[in-house]
Amino acid sequence: MIKEFREFISRGSVIDMAIGVLIGGAFNGLVASLTKNVLSPLIGIFTRSVDLSSISFQVGAAKFTIGSFLNDVIQFLIMMFVIFLIVKSFNKLRNLTTQPAEPEPEVIPADEQYLKEIRDLLAAQQATKVEQPSEHHQS
Repeated sequence: MIKEFREFISRGSVIDMAIGVLIGGAFNGLVASLTKNVLSPLIGIFTRSVDLSSISFQVGAAKFTIGSFLNDVIQFLIMMFVIFLIVKSFNKLRNLTTQPAEPEPEVIPADEQYLKEIRDLLAAQQATKVEQPSEHHQS
């Protein structure tokens, strides 16, 4: 079992995934800071509340913090847009590196090649017979 686990961990895709998770976590902190420190104050100009997380309403004893949800939605949209841009860039890069291979010349079997040559010769002979007027029709 330890051997199988070691083989699983040593695969390139698992290591790539781990690196992606770490970068994603760091990027998530950056997006959270952008939302909290830049976008929330900009939106707060219009809502008269600098901190979106303070926007809430109360129904009975239940308090609904709509602002926190808005912060999370903004963070989600930013993350998805960046992921979209990254995937689009990788796809474009992949298309540049994987150019279509030139088609290999079609190998025609010898007997088929001979038949095509005979067909072409017969067609050429037929065309020359049609172009030459027959001698019997001349007066």
